[in-house]
Amino acid sequence: MRIRALSVNILLALAIAVILPAQETSTSPVAPQPRPKSQKEIEAIMAIVNAQDPDSRIKAAEELVRNFADTEFKAFALQMATISAQQKNDNENVLIYGERTLEADPSNYTAMIIMAQTLAQTTREFDLDREEKLKRVEGYANKAIQLLEKAPRPNPNITDQQWEEAKKDFRSQAFEALGIAEMVRKNYDKAIAHFKTAIDVAGTPNAPTKIRLGAALNLSGKHDEAIAVLDEVMADAQLHPQLRSFAQAERLRAVQAKEAKSKQQ
Repeated sequence: MRIRALSVNILLALAIAVILPAQETSTSPVAPQPRPKSQKEIEAIMAIVNAQDPDSRIKAAEELVRNFADTEFKAFALQMATISAQQKNDNENVLIYGERTLEADPSNYTAMIIMAQTLAQTTREFDLDREEKLKRVEGYANKAIQLLEKAPRPNPNITDQQWEEAKKDFRSQAFEALGIAEMVRKNYDKAIAHFKTAIDVAGTPNAPTKIRLGAALNLSGKHDEAIAVLDEVMADAQLHPQLRSFAQAERLRAVQAKEAKSKQQ
């Protein structure tokens, strides 16, 4: 599970918008815009935007924060480092950069969602600190959902429609993290509810969420519903082969469990 492409593009547009002349696309509120203080700082910001891979982006973010102590782009730089660490599956640094982002900007819903995702996906049933980590998931995800309700457009170049679509995807990812947390607790009905909400509010269709919903339905004994959801996923001709494999395996489990259940009756 990753921050989706539309959301990342909007975050990158934040930096470009304050460097290049902005063209207002709406009269709806816009978040206060950070401002660079020198040409050197602009170059450092653009190094983050133009980085070609996660390692290069993290390096550029660190250089901006280190070389421009008073930069107004500190939260942006650390947020992009958080996303880049997530892209590398570097879970330890996701949490480190995420916390640093929140120190710079306590209302940074992007960092909250990424940390909720990471903690939910890496917490196991028998971890001694399981509940501590899952409560952090709930705290980050619920706070992000709350902030997104009234979050203004990140920059004036983004249209109201683009921002509404991005907010839908942000909220969807927060609800998905809540669902994964309930899966760890084996609270399958709660997990199902969160996954269904994640699917309903999403601006962009997301097959992994539907596969997780299928798994939760399976584990709760709702095999027919699981099969229906997974059939819907596999009906997509463009579905990634790895996701198709996951969906097929989950569907097979549903079919086998359904057959075993019918034999017992």
